Amino acid sequence: MRVDYDGLRMNVADLMPVLLLLLLALALGAGAAMVWLVVRGEKRPLIRVPRPTPPGSFVRSFVPRPSCWLAVKSTNLQAVQTALHLHKSKPCLWVEGLDEKLFVAPPVKGWILVFGSRLPDPADDVDACFRFIAELSRELGSVQLFSASSMFHHHAWIRAERGKIKRAYAWADRTLWNQGPLSTAEKDLDLTCLGYEDSGPAAFSLPQWVNSNVEKVPMLAARWSLDPAGIDQRLLEHEVGIAGEPSRRYP
Repeated sequence: MRVDYDGLRMNVADLMPVLLLLLLALALGAGAAMVWLVVRGEKRPLIRVPRPTPPGSFVRSFVPRPSCWLAVKSTNLQAVQTALHLHKSKPCLWVEGLDEKLFVAPPVKGWILVFGSRLPDPADDVDACFRFIAELSRELGSVQLFSASSMFHHHAWIRAERGKIKRAYAWADRTLWNQGPLSTAEKDLDLTCLGYEDSGPAAFSLPQWVNSNVEKVPMLAARWSLDPAGIDQRLLEHEVGIAGEPSRRYP
């Protein structure tokens, strides 16, 4: 049998334009499909599906823990604002509250936290702090103050009920205040509380228990009321509290 190679060459040559047109059509079709997908994607909003949170857990806060804060057993923001004698008050998001002189945070689990630069510090004037907590507690009932300085290692925790100091400990290079029996939480956390007669540490020889106390203040706060750094992040982003200035100096 004789194969007609010339005829085959002619058939292939005739098919080449058709094949090229098919390839061009496929390329144009693919390009059009990609353009359609891009345009459709721009029109459709991006939906972020939140990762489910396991029951009983919380989302860690991104706001730094204040060095000093109050915890008031209440859900009444107005009552706390009045007791603190705030003026120039304004609504304020929790994430902005650290920059205010005083910020009354929205209630969480039956507690209202207060923080700001105008809170009295036991390390500065322990007597003024005593009078402030006692007076506030007479108006609001259950009031707690926590202080922990990672720089100076000063620390304090105070709990008052109806104007009476139930438990207080404050340390700033020496014991400034030690009132009432140790609570169960203090014992469980193995906090060290020296008496007034115990001498402070020598220079450059800070005892290990001082650092331990500072680190455990938030743990004690979580046992007594709330740790600010453990609040659900979603509350920090959306809930509104009250910021302002005290209308008078604390005694």
